[in-house]
Amino acid sequence: MTSIPAGRENVDLPASTDQELSKLQKHFGRTDIFFYLVCTLFGVDGLGTLATKGGAGFTWLVVCLILFAGPAALLLAELGATYTDEGGPYVWTRMAFGHLAAAVNNLLYWVTNPVWMGGTLVGTAIGGLTVFFNNDSDFGKVFLYVFGMLFIWAGVLFAILSFRVGKWISTIGAFARFALLGVFALVIVLYGSQHGLHGIGAGDLKPSFSSFVALVPLILFSLVGFELPSASGDEMTDAAKDVPSGIAKSLVTVGVLYALPVLGILLVLPASQASGLAGFPDAIKQALTVFGGSVTTAQDGTATAHLSGAGEAIGWVMGILIVIVAFTSGLTWIMGSDRALAVSCLDKAGPRFFGKFSAVHGTPVRVNVLSGVVSTIVFIAATEITSGNAAKFFTVGLSLAVSTTLMSYIGLFPAVVMMRRKDPDRPRPFRAPAAGVMTVIAMAFILFCTVQVLFPGLGDSWFGSDYRPDGWDFSERWVYLLTEAVPLIIFVGTGVAFWLIGRRQNSDDGPAEATGAPDVPVGVAG
Repeated sequence: MTSIPAGRENVDLPASTDQELSKLQKHFGRTDIFFYLVCTLFGVDGLGTLATKGGAGFTWLVVCLILFAGPAALLLAELGATYTDEGGPYVWTRMAFGHLAAAVNNLLYWVTNPVWMGGTLVGTAIGGLTVFFNNDSDFGKVFLYVFGMLFIWAGVLFAILSFRVGKWISTIGAFARFALLGVFALVIVLYGSQHGLHGIGAGDLKPSFSSFVALVPLILFSLVGFELPSASGDEMTDAAKDVPSGIAKSLVTVGVLYALPVLGILLVLPASQASGLAGFPDAIKQALTVFGGSVTTAQDGTATAHLSGAGEAIGWVMGILIVIVAFTSGLTWIMGSDRALAVSCLDKAGPRFFGKFSAVHGTPVRVNVLSGVVSTIVFIAATEITSGNAAKFFTVGLSLAVSTTLMSYIGLFPAVVMMRRKDPDRPRPFRAPAAGVMTVIAMAFILFCTVQVLFPGLGDSWFGSDYRPDGWDFSERWVYLLTEAVPLIIFVGTGVAFWLIGRRQNSDDGPAEATGAPDVPVGVAG
C-alpha cells in the first residue's frame, strides 16, 4: 500500500485538502482499469429493450459504437491521460467552465448512480430471479423491499472498502459477464441446431426514427463511462499510460459483449416478446431447454419456456450471474462517482462535510452513505408510484438514470477543446484526433437523446404507441413527464445549492496560504 503524499500546491483551498487526499491509497493498475471499465460499460439492464425493435436495435448499436462510443472514448482518454488527478470528471469540468457549472454537472453525474442503483438495477436483478427462481411470477412487494434494501446497502458497504478490495469485486463482475455471455452463446448454438432460429432478414435491420427514439438514448447510456476510472486518478499506479490502454481494450470488448446477446435475443425470441425487464433472461431460459425442459407456443406466437433437470440447475446459475452483473454495474459507478463528488466538496463546489475521506480505507464514506440514502429513497418512491408493477418500476428508474447521465456529459465532452485552449502547453500523453469534430458529433447525440428521453417521440408523436415506454398508456404521459422532470429540477437545484454552500464555507474560512501556484482545482498540481 502506497499513500498519496501531501504537499499539493493550491491557492484557493482549505488547508484540510492535503490532509484528506493524503489518505488515498494506490491500488489501481492497468488490468484493474480494464476490468473496472468492463463492469462500468456493460450491463444487462437494457439488453431486452434493445431487442424490442427487432434488428433495428442491432443496427443502431453498431452505429452508436462507431459514431458515439469511438469519439467519446478518444476524447475522454485524452483528458484521463493528461489530467490524472482524483475526481477526474469533476476536475476537468471545473478547469474548463468554473465552479458553478462543475457543481451542477457533477451533481447530475453523481446522482445518476444512486438513482440507477435504487431503480433499474434492482429491477434487473429481480427480473433475473423471477424468470429462473419463481417461474415468471412476481415475488410480491415484501420480497421486493427486502431484496432491494439488501442490494443497495451491500453496494454501499463494498464502496466504503478501499480499491484494494473493490477492484476484486469489479474483477469478479467482469468474469461474471464473460461467463454469462459465454454460456448464453453456447446454448444459443445448441438451441439453434435442435429447434432452428428465427433468423434476421435484411429488412429487419432497417433503422427508423421510432427505433432511434426508443433505443439510441439507452444505447448511449450503455456506452458512457470511459472517464469513470479517472475519478480515482490518484489511486492509479500510472494513469497517463494505463487510462488510454484500458479505454481502447474495453471499447472493443464491450462492443462484442453487447452485440452477442442482442443477436441472441433476436434469434431466439420474437421481437414482440422481448421486454426491457426480462427479454434477456427469457431468451436464456428458452435456450436452456436444450438441457432439460420444454417450450409451449400460444396462438398469438408467445413462447413460454419451462425448465427441468439440468436446464433448471443451469438456469439458477444464470439467474445468480445476472444479479452479480447488475450489482457490480452499480457498484463500480458508485465507487467512481462518489469520489468525484467528494473531491468537488473539497473544491468549493459542495458542503465540506461530504469531502471527508476515511483514514482507514481511503474512501469517501460520507458520500457512500449518502448514495445509499438516495438509492433507498428512489427505490421506495419508484415502488410506490408504480404500485409494485415491475415493468413500470423498471422504465421509470431507467429513464431517469438515462436523462441525468446524458445531461452530465454536456459539461464533459466540450472540456477537451476548452482545455486545449486554456492549457495548451501541458504535455498530453494521448491526443484525440479531430477533437472539435468528435465533440460536435458526441454532443449532437447527447442533446437530441436527452430531449427524447423527457418527451419520447417529440417531433413526430409525443408519447405515441411507437415511442412510449413499456407498461405506460398515452393517458399517463404527464405522469411520466413528472417522474422525469421533477427529479431533474430538484437535482439541478441541489447542484446550485451545493455550490452556494461550498462558496460560503470557503469564504468564511479564507483561502489556504498562497504558494504562487495557479488557481487550479484540488488534485491538479501547479
